[in-house]
Amino acid sequence: MKFTINRDHFSSGLQLVTSVVGSRKTMPILQNVLIEAKEGLIRLTTTNLDLGARCSVKADVVKEGSITLPVKEIGRIVRELAEMEVNVETSDSHKATISTRGSVFNLVGMESKEFPPLPELEEQKEFSLEKSELITMLKSVSYAQSVNEERYMLKGVFFQFNKDNLSLVATDGRRLAVTNRSMSTEEADVGEFILPSLTVSEIEKLPDVGETISISFTDRQVAFELKIESKNENGFVESVYLVSKVVEGKYPNYKQVIPKDDFNQAEIERELMQECVHRAALISDEKVTLRIKKEEMEITGQGLIGDACESMPINYDSEETAVSFNPRFILDPLKSIAKDKIYFEFRDDMSPGVFKVNYEENSKISFLCVIMPIRTD
Repeated sequence: MKFTINRDHFSSGLQLVTSVVGSRKTMPILQNVLIEAKEGLIRLTTTNLDLGARCSVKADVVKEGSITLPVKEIGRIVRELAEMEVNVETSDSHKATISTRGSVFNLVGMESKEFPPLPELEEQKEFSLEKSELITMLKSVSYAQSVNEERYMLKGVFFQFNKDNLSLVATDGRRLAVTNRSMSTEEADVGEFILPSLTVSEIEKLPDVGETISISFTDRQVAFELKIESKNENGFVESVYLVSKVVEGKYPNYKQVIPKDDFNQAEIERELMQECVHRAALISDEKVTLRIKKEEMEITGQGLIGDACESMPINYDSEETAVSFNPRFILDPLKSIAKDKIYFEFRDDMSPGVFKVNYEENSKISFLCVIMPIRTD
């Protein structure tokens, strides 16, 4: 195998697949990246057996072939090279020479035949979404995923393809985030899966090199493929492909948590509330109290070192109410929403608070976040 490649393009490709690599000491080859050189490109593949990643980067291939090399080491080497043009050549003894003018590195690899292939999906259901929409939806709920190992079914984002919409859901038992996108789905394609938190994180980090992501899934696996646009600065070609196991088990009925009673509703400026809660939490990072009055919200925090009070104008014309929350549970949804004005619904100090963004004419996406209160003393 022999090829020449742009240093930054090579580095971008290696960086994309490196974070998938696991720490299974029993299978050393899983610490490696499979490099396949074909006409006009190299293909880079990594896997930890639960999640696999593959991308293609343009290169000048003189001789086709393949090898696996330690991905973190080759990534560091390529990143530090002084010259832009990088030459890679392999010998019959599973060694690779990486060279530029003035630098030569010899790396010991392993035979590519030993590298486990990425799984192929059969009889899958398929959908396509704009990349920007999918990542916006994921970021608006992913902070609410559970980190509790015992509640493994909640350690991910629940995808539910219904007849008239796609729902993404995450909850850790103390808060629930739901986003919906209106879309038509054939009866035969209705389905659901739980996407593991590591895979969620990898999708959120996908480079901005394409507009459309195709989603394919079965009962056991899900694949995401980002089609590459013809021109991009990172040298990617063809597509970026992620294939993951899904979290086994049945996701709980999250709709039971969403309040159905009549709640008071205030229209608020999202960024202003975010700033006020952030400042109040400087004094008390465990509890802030929202005192909602006509046309005004007071946000107070009390701690051992003192207290803080912030006030902000709101659009509200009903009875005064006070309710307390963990400030992080308020800030997470406020940071993840792109809208300037959102709705906050509440009733009393024993009832949850609800942040809402409703469907609008120019947007197919709605959002809802339920946060449990802390009792007000």
